[in-house]
Amino acid sequence: MRSQGQEDLRHGPKTAPANKLSAAERAHIVAVASSTEYCDMSPHQIVPKLADGGQYVASESSFYRVLKANALLTHRGRSKPKSVGARPRAKEATAPRELFSWDITYLRTAVQGQYYYLYLFLDVFSRKAVGWAVHAEESMEYSSSLLAQICRVENIEKGRVCLHSDNGSPMKGATMLVTMQRLGVMPSFSRPSVSNDNPFSEALFKTLKYCPQYPSQPFASLEEARCWVAEFISWYNTVHLHSAIKFTTPASRHCGDDVGILTRRDSIYKAAQLRSPNRWSGKTRNWEKVSRVRLNWLKEDVPSDSSAHSR
Repeated sequence: MRSQGQEDLRHGPKTAPANKLSAAERAHIVAVASSTEYCDMSPHQIVPKLADGGQYVASESSFYRVLKANALLTHRGRSKPKSVGARPRAKEATAPRELFSWDITYLRTAVQGQYYYLYLFLDVFSRKAVGWAVHAEESMEYSSSLLAQICRVENIEKGRVCLHSDNGSPMKGATMLVTMQRLGVMPSFSRPSVSNDNPFSEALFKTLKYCPQYPSQPFASLEEARCWVAEFISWYNTVHLHSAIKFTTPASRHCGDDVGILTRRDSIYKAAQLRSPNRWSGKTRNWEKVSRVRLNWLKEDVPSDSSAHSR
């Protein structure tokens, strides 16, 4: 074993392997794989097909190696390559009631294979759960009715709020889209089959299902599920100190009380530093309010001097 920093003096064989494919053989592999008959097939399919026709051109590994060297493994043939589409347009919220996120999650029932459905709307800036409902079915009529109720309670003006969701049928159904248009709510959707395009709702569902008070047994009835969710939402909005908003509650941030809370914390820390400066090697803890929250921004999109919380 060579020691650290010692140069590796091995140079490998100086002669080509005896079974190395010739340039003509490699060109023949490319020609076969690109032909009309085989252009839509992978080497796993081409090699057996050739054998069925009484031909042997090369092994599957040789086909793959040669095709890779010629950049022919990305996508071949007339069919369209698989694509999840462009990422959703980045969104930014600098105040409550500007950007909502919503989704549906399953709640277990006492009947195997049957579930209750929790509809949950979240204000991305404040993290407050602004509306929820539990039903025995998944339906766009329920989500539409809940959205209309939220807009009334939150006094949402037309054209003010953007609602982000995934691509499920309750999110993109005609009833829901008509309701959003009537209420002046701007839609935003995740890419198909890309779950992390809706991270705020996913994070809230994880908090819900992994909190200590989440029942270990399935819900015995719809009423029991609704009662439990009501208690959770009350705790989450008014008691839970959310790490992404400087450990204030979503309800306090939603109504603006978090400014006073953070200011008092900052004063307490600075007073403690004055009393015992030897205990502080640098500045006190940063209790500055998170001024903006971003959804689906890439790291290169965010200014280097930004203090925003992004997902």
